[in-house]
Amino acid sequence: MLSSSQNAIAAVILAAGASTRMGTPKQLLLYQGRSLLRRVIDTAIAAHCSPIFVVLGAYSAQIRCELRDLPVQVVENLEWQRGMGSSIRHGIQALIETSPLVEAAILLLCDQPFVSVPTIHQLESVYRSTNNPIIASSYQNTIGVPALFHSTLFLELTGLTQAEGAKKVIQRHINSVVTVEFPQGAIDLDTPNDYQQFLVKCQV
Repeated sequence: MLSSSQNAIAAVILAAGASTRMGTPKQLLLYQGRSLLRRVIDTAIAAHCSPIFVVLGAYSAQIRCELRDLPVQVVENLEWQRGMGSSIRHGIQALIETSPLVEAAILLLCDQPFVSVPTIHQLESVYRSTNNPIIASSYQNTIGVPALFHSTLFLELTGLTQAEGAKKVIQRHINSVVTVEFPQGAIDLDTPNDYQQFLVKCQV
């Protein structure tokens, strides 16, 4: 059941990209018997995120079949070609409209295969202990998603330009950001070679 509790932590999963360099929807690539998108959704469910929004764009009809039995709300981003900012905007706007009492939201990507329940719980735990409005992941000399944003930043997230990502808001409030180490967040699955090398490494 979707919660409207004021203490709820929502999840917004960004899965609208066309995967042009991959040549096939990376959202549906398999890892350990599940698609990458299914894995991150299952993780958000197991971590008790509520509600959970999945933002679709390219391959929407194909990907919807993967979501048929899952307790998520699907958001269609018809502007997906304009960039990540448009998907963040659509996902957060849907959250504001349907669950106005949600306290915070975690932005997740479908192509970070090592996001786990402990990953999400660490973001939440640091947020609860510090009361900082942004808890972001740190990897490969950068700060990014998965990242938790307090509801006071939702409107700012909906104001991102088409090509801007969550890093824009993180940098704007850098003095209020707490980071958690997530070195595996640096794994980049953009091409078939990336994917094959990833599968080989996971078998070692």
